[in-house]
Amino acid sequence: MNTTAATTGETWRTIPHRIRTWADRQPDRVCLREKRFGIWQDITWREYWDNAQLVAHGLAALGVGAGDRVGIHSENRPEWLYTDVGCVAIRAISVGLYSTNPPAEVAYLLRDSGARVLIAEDQEQVDKALAVEDQCPDLEWIVYLEPRGVREYTNPKLLHWPDFIERGRAHQAEHPTLLDDATAAAGPDDVVTLIYTSGTTGPPKGAMLTVRNVSFATDVLGGGPGLYDPAPRESDVTLSYLPLCHVVERAATIWVNAAAGTTVHFAESIDTVVANLREVQPTLFFGVPRIWEKIHAGIQIRMSSASRVKRLAYRVGRALADRIADDIVRHEGRRSVRAKLLYALGYPLLFRALRDRIGLRKVRACGSGAAPIAPEVLRFFFGIGVVIREAYGMTENSAVATGNRGARVKLGTVGEAHEGTEVRLDDDTGEIMTRHPGNFAGYWNKPDKTVEVLDADGWLRTGDVGEWVDGTHLKIVDRIKDVIITAGGKNIAPSEIENALKTSPFIKEAVVVGDRQPYLTALIGIELETVGNWAQRRRLTYTTYRDLIEKREVLELIQGVIKQVNADFARVEQVRKFRTFPKELDHDDGELTATQKVKRATLHDRFGDLIDDMYGGTTKFAGGDLAQVHTPASSEVPA
Repeated sequence: MNTTAATTGETWRTIPHRIRTWADRQPDRVCLREKRFGIWQDITWREYWDNAQLVAHGLAALGVGAGDRVGIHSENRPEWLYTDVGCVAIRAISVGLYSTNPPAEVAYLLRDSGARVLIAEDQEQVDKALAVEDQCPDLEWIVYLEPRGVREYTNPKLLHWPDFIERGRAHQAEHPTLLDDATAAAGPDDVVTLIYTSGTTGPPKGAMLTVRNVSFATDVLGGGPGLYDPAPRESDVTLSYLPLCHVVERAATIWVNAAAGTTVHFAESIDTVVANLREVQPTLFFGVPRIWEKIHAGIQIRMSSASRVKRLAYRVGRALADRIADDIVRHEGRRSVRAKLLYALGYPLLFRALRDRIGLRKVRACGSGAAPIAPEVLRFFFGIGVVIREAYGMTENSAVATGNRGARVKLGTVGEAHEGTEVRLDDDTGEIMTRHPGNFAGYWNKPDKTVEVLDADGWLRTGDVGEWVDGTHLKIVDRIKDVIITAGGKNIAPSEIENALKTSPFIKEAVVVGDRQPYLTALIGIELETVGNWAQRRRLTYTTYRDLIEKREVLELIQGVIKQVNADFARVEQVRKFRTFPKELDHDDGELTATQKVKRATLHDRFGDLIDDMYGGTTKFAGGDLAQVHTPASSEVPA
């Protein structure tokens, strides 16, 4: 089947042009806020554009010109935006690096992109760059933002941000028409950024997004019901916390802001997101499933240790929330009169305090994407008045494909095709394919990889298997490469089972295994904070993560979660045995991508002994099956 939304025109506008328009129209209105020394500092549209211009001239002063690459290695902050916008203004190409990238990955990204300048946030990022400097022959300058620990460094490539800005100011005085000249020479096929893929199946690839790609995505995601529904507007407030080198956060923080004129607040760090949410109380909030799962798990664990009165109020409120969620699901995202009455009853009892506590009291539009999310988590938020709409997109199509909209929300789907977007499924494999002006120009220096996903007719192969629901809504089955074919020839999508397991507040990671095997098994990683809290309340002492996961009681706890999840699946889809990871999975160890996605191939290699243990009939490691739980010493504990 093929669905096509109305075709849009081929007009395009750059992000600098949009920001300059806001600066001309409303120069003194606040568009960005950054917390410094405990106080939120305002940045107006005029200041945003002025700083972006100075960065553009600063880069030009360092010799950066059209087509040159500039790396940005920093947490979310205004300077990230100034640099990204400044690059586009002089037709250069920005390259985002994750702050968690270890030196080896930094070397690969800088070398592969050929970055001439790197904007590094602090000593940690500067040290990574200097450690691999000899592997990056194109790198000429390292501009650092925070001087602490770097002041005494003598490397001639280092330049402090204020000095860099002063160079830009002098260059602007000498070349006042630089940006206008660059704008006149710009075209829709200019590459504006390289967004590197997560690297779950091999080395990351730099996806080239052009002016046309970004302009189309900005119009769809920021100018209508795309990333959010209802559409963003000037009065909206957002929180920037996901890495800006990820396409979703780039869209939420830079593109939507430039299109709709929202006010962006920068979270102090990924660890302070919950606290910053409570302070900011955003009206728009987009979260990857891991964020929604973490908020959900946090609520559950707090309620389990609350006072008797609070627990009673929570139980009553949850009963109302479950009814509200059922009603919203039945009416496809719309609240009926019955649901509104039930919500009015639950609001003073639970919903208002709970939403205020998690920072979503004022939110009017929420989204989830980048990975599948368990329906149970969505239903929970539906019930407390936070209707999360799933959307679908990827780096290679500028995050534009489908989304749930209005009163047409179908739980378990990622919605309908966005305006100007064609979506179809491959007749043989069921692979999702998209075609629209946001489809990327290809992978940087990898034409062979480009032709594998982008055909001559402009169709992009996403690598995801999908199916249509009611002929209009798309459901993601799984990644093609992750589909399990059992020894009995049954095709099983592991993500649905894994997401059901991760709905539990006690399970952080779940990797279902079983390709060419007679039954399914799972590798489990616990949520250390939650399980640790659970253990302490039962007076179970432990010292380390490994010590905790080897406790008999903890293994029985995990076994109970798996049994409960198994009840919702057919026999062939049930997990028969599990083993626990002996450590927390880590990006630095190559087990997770920078976006916290599991690298399945790596885990299969690194923890192959655990998998062999489940299928070999031995009990060397901490884990269990449907009938019993084995300790590392191989003794049996009745379930």
